[in-house]
Amino acid sequence: MEEQTDLKPANYARRRAYLAIGIFVAVAIGLLIWNPADLYLWVKALHIIAVISWMAGLLYMPRLFIYHTDAAPGSVQSETFKMMEQRLLKVIMNPAMMLTWIFGLYLAWSVYGFQGTWLHAKIALVVLLTVVHIFFSRSVKAFARDDNRRSARYWRYMNEAPTVLMIAIVVLAVVKPFS
Repeated sequence: MEEQTDLKPANYARRRAYLAIGIFVAVAIGLLIWNPADLYLWVKALHIIAVISWMAGLLYMPRLFIYHTDAAPGSVQSETFKMMEQRLLKVIMNPAMMLTWIFGLYLAWSVYGFQGTWLHAKIALVVLLTVVHIFFSRSVKAFARDDNRRSARYWRYMNEAPTVLMIAIVVLAVVKPFS
């Protein structure tokens, strides 16, 4: 059985992920060209899929950091966590974040014309969520250098940041309290 840190399974997983992203983007472009009457619903569905993927990564990454903090630098366990963090960031989180922004901005422009206090508040919170993403990305690089200076307890608290932001964003998107 091959280990997950071997190059062959890593390359296979990367190709599969890029294929999935390519199919996702091809569907989006195909929809824009086809321009069905219910394009809004299709774009909204793709946006929700991207958001779910992004949130899955944002919620899982700090859990990896918690376990990685307890692993001895240079150990097999630490090296495995480094690979898991890199793959999660590059294969799932980064593409999902970009697609979330692309579809979300399209919806904000085409449906709402960037109007509405609730929409401005929602976009501001998504910017904060992106800042959390960037912080996690930098933390992946720090862990890769064996330069983590944070405790497992800190990462447990940071695990809550995406959750709190997500709750507020969903309430703004669904309830639109400042309409």
